Amino acid sequence: MSSKEGSGGFRKRKHDNFPHNQRREGKDVNSSSPVMLAFKSFQQELDARHDKYERLVKLSRDITVESKRTIFLLHRITSAPYMDEILTEAEIKLDGVRQKILQVAQELSGEDMHQFHRAITTGLQEYVEAVSFQHFIKTRSLISMDEINKQLIFSTEDNGKENKTPSSDAQDKQCGTWRLKITPVDYLLGVADLTGELMRMCINSVGNGDIDTPFEVSQFLRQVYDGFSFIGNTGPYEVSKKLYTLKQSLAKVENACYALKVRGSEIPKHMLADVFSVKTEMIDQEEGIS
Repeated sequence: MSSKEGSGGFRKRKHDNFPHNQRREGKDVNSSSPVMLAFKSFQQELDARHDKYERLVKLSRDITVESKRTIFLLHRITSAPYMDEILTEAEIKLDGVRQKILQVAQELSGEDMHQFHRAITTGLQEYVEAVSFQHFIKTRSLISMDEINKQLIFSTEDNGKENKTPSSDAQDKQCGTWRLKITPVDYLLGVADLTGELMRMCINSVGNGDIDTPFEVSQFLRQVYDGFSFIGNTGPYEVSKKLYTLKQSLAKVENACYALKVRGSEIPKHMLADVFSVKTEMIDQEEGIS
């Protein structure tokens, strides 16, 4: 054994047998070859797609934040005299959210939406939750997916404002109109999140002396829960995962309605909210133990 291969030495690598100048010949690649030009075009396409994905993620984050602020604003509705003012302010905020959605629609113009759906789904779900919450406060009913999509048709003739008259895709390209359609999955997940806001609205309304709202919310949540139960495990994984949270919200609202019906005359109105908050904590603890 040679000294180089001894205990303190090192073995000679195979590529050390080749001259140094021959090992560097691989770097002299013809940049104008068809293969290199093709890979450069692939690089530019992938970079452009990645940049667009990042822009959509930022827009989705802005849509989520503004939609949450709208929901917080709608929770401030405590009495009829202030309802119109808060609903008007909420509509202004939602118009600002739709301007962000317009930017998303412009980014997705000519693209397959499903390739970028993961980047925008969080914002769209939060927008559905805010719009459906506002619609429930106004009408005590659930807004449909078609009604939401009609609000997401934009035209440059209105300086970015919504155009309420729907048009075909061919007319959209001619008139400079953009549209973004909420997918059924986004709609279902947004409605599932709505149930949590309605549960909070129910408890807050009791504290303000509103006895009718809890029963209206309870009936509405039962209908929503029945609809989700029909979907079951056949729908997307996220839908079945949120079904448990929906059931929790329904149980809390039904518990509030039960206390109002049975013990409503015994408890003063200014103490009802405290009683319900204690019962809600007890339900949460029991569910955590089980």
